[in-house]
Amino acid sequence: MADSPLLSRQGPSRSTWLRARKARPQLILSRRPRRRLGALRWCGRRPKTAAPSPASSPTPSPAPAADPVSNYLATLPIPPVRPAGPGRALVLLPLEQGFTFSGICRVTCLYGQVQVFGFTISQGQPAQDVFSTYTHTRLAITAVHYSVSEKNKKEMKREARTLLKPHLNKDDRCWLMKNFSPLCSIVMLEHLKTSTVNFIISHPGLSYVFVQESPTFQINSEYFALRSVGIKREKKKNGLRLTESALSAMEELVSVSCEEVDGCPIILVCGAQDVGKSTFNRSLINQLLNSISCVDYLECDLGQTEFTPPGCISLLNITEPVLGPPFTHQRTPQKMVYYGKISCKNNCENYIEMVKYVFSSYKRESPLIINTMGWVSDNGLLLLIDLIRLLSPSHVVQFSSGRSKYMPNLTPDYVDDMDGLYTKSKSKIRNRGFHLPEFTENLDFVDEEKESPVVFTGHKLMCVQSDFTFRKTPRNRDSHNKVLRDLAVLGYLGQLQPPVPKPLSPLHSLTPYQVPFNAVALRIIHADVAPTHILYAVNASWVGLCKILDDVRGYANGPILLAQTPICDCLGFGICRGIDMEKRLYHILTPVPPEELRNVNCLLVGAVSVPQCVFKSQRGLEGTIPYITTDYNFKLPGASEKIGARETEKADEEKLPPRPRRCRKTN
Repeated sequence: MADSPLLSRQGPSRSTWLRARKARPQLILSRRPRRRLGALRWCGRRPKTAAPSPASSPTPSPAPAADPVSNYLATLPIPPVRPAGPGRALVLLPLEQGFTFSGICRVTCLYGQVQVFGFTISQGQPAQDVFSTYTHTRLAITAVHYSVSEKNKKEMKREARTLLKPHLNKDDRCWLMKNFSPLCSIVMLEHLKTSTVNFIISHPGLSYVFVQESPTFQINSEYFALRSVGIKREKKKNGLRLTESALSAMEELVSVSCEEVDGCPIILVCGAQDVGKSTFNRSLINQLLNSISCVDYLECDLGQTEFTPPGCISLLNITEPVLGPPFTHQRTPQKMVYYGKISCKNNCENYIEMVKYVFSSYKRESPLIINTMGWVSDNGLLLLIDLIRLLSPSHVVQFSSGRSKYMPNLTPDYVDDMDGLYTKSKSKIRNRGFHLPEFTENLDFVDEEKESPVVFTGHKLMCVQSDFTFRKTPRNRDSHNKVLRDLAVLGYLGQLQPPVPKPLSPLHSLTPYQVPFNAVALRIIHADVAPTHILYAVNASWVGLCKILDDVRGYANGPILLAQTPICDCLGFGICRGIDMEKRLYHILTPVPPEELRNVNCLLVGAVSVPQCVFKSQRGLEGTIPYITTDYNFKLPGASEKIGARETEKADEEKLPPRPRRCRKTN
């Protein structure tokens, strides 16, 4: 998904300054007199014209008729940018040319039609918030072709002037009309601040996710205009690039989704890690929303979720475009289950049951995109075969890359002939199965031999070759993904903040909800914890707010402990800020609305933790920071990474030394 290295703050090297010195005539500050800053104009690099060859014929051949469109495009090789007031900038985009940038801004198409991440924005449509961050590939605003009515250029100019008048002053309109062409698209970029972004960048070091300063040798009006918006122009090579096979697959899927007669297509996207599955899913969602009103999305990737905090299996109905990374668009699912871990390698059967439980809520009223994990080797491949059999997709999009491990083509014949982790091949079940046109919650394994009753109906395999340029290695992939998961949690907690322009409120200043011990049941998902230590594990932890069918009322005291992890609806998440032992209350901080909290009767604690920056970087704290210590004994039972793990499980795992943590909960 992310294909760029995270947060680079290196200074310019010696070779950089040498190149700058060679390009000295382009600098403003030098010994030679230069134009003053106020007189600077936009200057793009124009293509050089080839010198006439001396061996050419002295009699020139007749030149072809000049094409006004080609001449116009040749005069604007780089989209010009013009300031349009504080925090605003105008971009004039010739047809099929893009403006690649980093940062966040609000994009409004004043005239023509542009596309961002596959989503089309036309004149008169609402503005869209775009997040082009350094954790992912930079986004671009590209002018696309649009229908032009049978009007002459003068009439088109009059129409454009009318559209621009409510947004721009006379000088800006005159500048645009001077460079106007029917093929142009005019875009307004505005400074954008959201409470979620403000909350994320309030933590030290995270402001570089959105903006990174670098040496700039051409300081002109464009530079100041973009800086006032809060963005920076990037090179085209840093922007999003999809391969021909990815574009072809996307075009076919959009066509099928718009023309489907017998039902909505179910599209399962699979492949190894870091091959572009998430990027493909976002672009596909955006392109589908150009033609249909909504798209359903089933999240089966526990580690890198798209719309929820990590560790979840969820089903969402998407009606708005996805124009940024996951931590900028956390949303409320229709159905969600909290698995509690970022990997299912130790409990695949429970994972399958949760996927079936969530998938049972799919109503087949709109196309469904299924995102899967990047674990496609050994048992991961067998688990993927189980998912294909159980979910019965109509299309399987399989990504491959020269840098990823070999993965066999998941053709219908291959899936039929292979045993999954929990399902048997078609040749083994013979006629014992039956077709499931609606796939309800009654889908269960039939006996102890785990022979599946499902007959796989087949799918169309679409192979996509990825050439994603990323510099992640197995060594830094884990740390990079950990940062993305922390950002997703911070993005979720950002919903606690008041809307802009109100100032941020530190989390410790917000009033938590008081939950009695006897009103909710407790379960630690990822570890075995002694009942006497349960409250220590819950305190200052990330908790799933769930609803179980069992009635937990009637218990006099508490806490109420569950013996098994339930498969139940998760309504949201929160932080257990503290526990009042005298009043027997949990203090829960959560953005879940009160009307939903009334249905919560279970708290699940998993391996997903609160980011350390939340504990260490809260403003307004004086003295000792709660839950933080530098004096911690890692030799105590349960003090290592494998908290509460069984001895039998430890014996089966590799004996690696535990990694020390900087932040630990204390009494």
